[in-house]
Amino acid sequence: MARNKGSSLKSVRYQIVHKTVYDYDNPVSVSHHLVRMTPRELPQQHFLQREMLGEPKPTLLTSREDYFGNTVTFITVEEPHRRLLLTAKSEVEVTAPKPPAPESTPPWESVRELCRGSTPNAAREACEFAFPSALVPRSPEYAHYAVESFAPGRPLLDAALHLMGRIHKDFKFDAKATTVATPLEQVFRQHRGVCQDFAHLQIACLRSLGLAARYVSGYLETLPPPGKPKLIGADASHAWLQVWCGEAGWIDIDPTNNTLPGERYITLAWGRDYTDVSPLRGVLTGSGRHQLNVAVDVLPLPPETSKK
Repeated sequence: MARNKGSSLKSVRYQIVHKTVYDYDNPVSVSHHLVRMTPRELPQQHFLQREMLGEPKPTLLTSREDYFGNTVTFITVEEPHRRLLLTAKSEVEVTAPKPPAPESTPPWESVRELCRGSTPNAAREACEFAFPSALVPRSPEYAHYAVESFAPGRPLLDAALHLMGRIHKDFKFDAKATTVATPLEQVFRQHRGVCQDFAHLQIACLRSLGLAARYVSGYLETLPPPGKPKLIGADASHAWLQVWCGEAGWIDIDPTNNTLPGERYITLAWGRDYTDVSPLRGVLTGSGRHQLNVAVDVLPLPPETSKK
């Protein structure tokens, strides 16, 4: 998971290569996989091309959209193998979004009311993300933590950004503190975790106040230390969230880096929590253990190929 700083660029074209390698102790005769590694088409993100490769060559490779509009690729490998390499390649152009001024967004209580009772279709679609989900419960404990940022009548985005800053300050980034299976309650107690945990935590706080928020998976172009070359495979999957601000729409928020995501963020998928957007999951016929290795490269193309 990535933690990095912002960029001054306004628009950039990226080539993304995401490699996943499974090494199995014993031969696997058949494996099936669901892959979510295709960037979404968005107003600020133009999807240019994609390619999905597998070694051994898949018997079946097909794509569809899931309930949330994310592209899901289904892969089946039917020949015996002890090693599986999946490579997702894509090219995308990203323009920095223009979020509204935080103080111009509606009072948070008015947006909360839109998620209650009979509401317009657009609000109903958004406010399904106000309910608890498998990895993100609602509780008075999260509401109590959040309420310091949500004074009566405070504009929603202004309050959400204040909460984001508190999470960034109060919780330590520690790649060894949690796994994908660590309960949010433990993250909240130990005050440390990774981007997945911080996104889940802020979503839980917002939902516990009756607000709608959704989990976002994607990539963040990381920068090497000054004077050091960029390492191949050193970029990472990243996670942040979107909060629904009523008529202002969905706004991206990254508590890991205490920032509003810009042109160095590439959106893959969104859902209720990580379980809806896991980059890769599958089942196989075989026995024994396996070793997993993942390498991600987010490569900006030369300036002459980028949007001016």
